[in-house]
Amino acid sequence: MGLFGFGKKPNKNAAVLSEDEVRQRLLALNRETAPYQITDESSENVDLIAEWKIVDAKWYEIFAKASLTKVFRIYMKLDEAGHEVRAKDEEYTVEWRAGVPSLSISASKFKGQTTSIEFGTAYAFSEELKPGQVYKYRFSTSEIKKPIQEAIAACGWTYKGVAFGKL
Repeated sequence: MGLFGFGKKPNKNAAVLSEDEVRQRLLALNRETAPYQITDESSENVDLIAEWKIVDAKWYEIFAKASLTKVFRIYMKLDEAGHEVRAKDEEYTVEWRAGVPSLSISASKFKGQTTSIEFGTAYAFSEELKPGQVYKYRFSTSEIKKPIQEAIAACGWTYKGVAFGKL
């Protein structure tokens, strides 16, 4: 796989699953304790959207403490004929108002494939949401992309990052 997440190849030993099975495997990555969510989004002309739970009341305090200024969404389209999931990233600016996030697409909106890491000082949180000690916070896009890419490869499909054009 390249630097920007293009072309994650399928597991050669995996049986090729149907589109519905791939969708179910991706939705199964959702856990209440995970800081991201994958939703079925046919209303957006895509099949699935993966994003940080930044507007979830249970999570936004954690993201606020990390002083995040940007988040991204992965828009995914499943192509059963080609056995691939085409994915495009879209970056959003986050403004914090009284500790509550407000997402906006700014003039510097980005679409394509992105890899970003944001640093800051924050409290460490595990998936059990128990506070730990203060440490240097690292926020990486791979925390969402990696489990998605692995699930797709395990289904015998290819993850194809799209930088230009349509999904």
